Amino acid sequence: MTSVQVTPAVQVVPTGPDAGEPPPQSRHIATELPGERSRDLAARRSRAVPAGLLSGADVYVGAASGGIVEDVDGNRFIDFGSGIAVTTVGNAAPRVVARMDAQARSFTHTCFLATPYEGYVAVAEELNALTPGDHEKRTALFNTGSEAVENAIKYARAFTGRSAVVTFDHAFHGRTLMTMTMTAKNRPYKHAFGPFAPEVYRAPMPYPYRWPSGPANAADEALAQLELLIDAQIGADSVACVVLEPIQGEGGFIVPPPGFLTRVRDFCSARGIVFVADEVQTGIGRTGEWFACEHESVVPDMLVTAKGLGGGMPIGAVTGRADIMDAAPPGGIGGTYSGNPVACAAALAVFETIREEGLLGRAREIGDRMLLALGEIASSHDVVGDVRGRGAMIAVELVEPGTATPNPTVTAAVNAYCHRNGLLTLTAGTYGNVLRFLPPLSISDDLLDDGLAVLRSAFATVAP
Repeated sequence: MTSVQVTPAVQVVPTGPDAGEPPPQSRHIATELPGERSRDLAARRSRAVPAGLLSGADVYVGAASGGIVEDVDGNRFIDFGSGIAVTTVGNAAPRVVARMDAQARSFTHTCFLATPYEGYVAVAEELNALTPGDHEKRTALFNTGSEAVENAIKYARAFTGRSAVVTFDHAFHGRTLMTMTMTAKNRPYKHAFGPFAPEVYRAPMPYPYRWPSGPANAADEALAQLELLIDAQIGADSVACVVLEPIQGEGGFIVPPPGFLTRVRDFCSARGIVFVADEVQTGIGRTGEWFACEHESVVPDMLVTAKGLGGGMPIGAVTGRADIMDAAPPGGIGGTYSGNPVACAAALAVFETIREEGLLGRAREIGDRMLLALGEIASSHDVVGDVRGRGAMIAVELVEPGTATPNPTVTAAVNAYCHRNGLLTLTAGTYGNVLRFLPPLSISDDLLDDGLAVLRSAFATVAP
């Protein structure tokens, strides 16, 4: 038989100026933004990718390491986004890369449901040990946070025999049919994509900065409305689970008042409702503890992780009480790629990196440093209505001066200024008026301070 060699039409290779080498850990703008190579890629993108897939920045990445992202034109940006809380231990972290490389050389996939492997079991063991509570636990792995949340709902329904799901105002849980329904914000996440999943209900979230009767009343009044919703309107015996982000992410880094999480958890326990902590964005060390619910010693029935879990690889997890997790029928939960062996290797390296490099303490240090700097900015610029967050998960909410009216225009302008001057930041919030900061925990003090200097300049220029 004659063999035929086929050459791919397009070969994708590393695109950094020094491909394969980590970029220097310093901010540097070498060209106009976007540069020529980024503009070329944008033109290719417009012909190949749907218009609805938007990006926050108009430069294309060539390399990234530590706290720096370098584009294909040689411009280097300080990373205050971490791929939306994914590269928590740093981009291309050495332990993550080494474990992924070793696993890929061994085998890249078999499907755990067909022929299992140790890496999946090892990740499950780690999460069972790390998540709050000393009860017996089980962990199932998935590909994304959305998929993990959706499967947490399935476990809760199987265990309780109930169907209703309760979530909160300002929540973001994903983009699948179920998690899109659970997500609060219409545009861009839900508009034109209905009808939505049934049996999803929404309770008020105690948003201290915006609570109508003041922050001191937020927890009591929100809990009273949750009780009314579940006990009087839905019926507690119809509710499978309450799903809550300990700190809301896309909703604007809303930190609920002290004690609220504990009271919701106790309320659920009293009614046989499964309490699910969605820690997709807050988990894996981001807030200075392994999980944000630990700040209030809350032990959820199930806890969902993703993002930072894989150090850049797609992996999500549901960890929960053994009796809940064992309730699903055999074969009822799973997926072809869930718990991919290379992603599992990356997750194991993330756990190791956080422990060996003391990154929980580092998250707290970053938070202290950022809160101090952002507090100084707030004292000089009345466009800043609120500064909030925990650990390396910090945000500022921007308003019309002298009011609490959301100011998305200045938010976008500050964000754009930062990008033009070598700092990658993200926006968030139901009203589009929150700047959120998620620097990698491996970022140096020098880079952190330089990024904060750009932010000070942004406010001085855009909102003097």
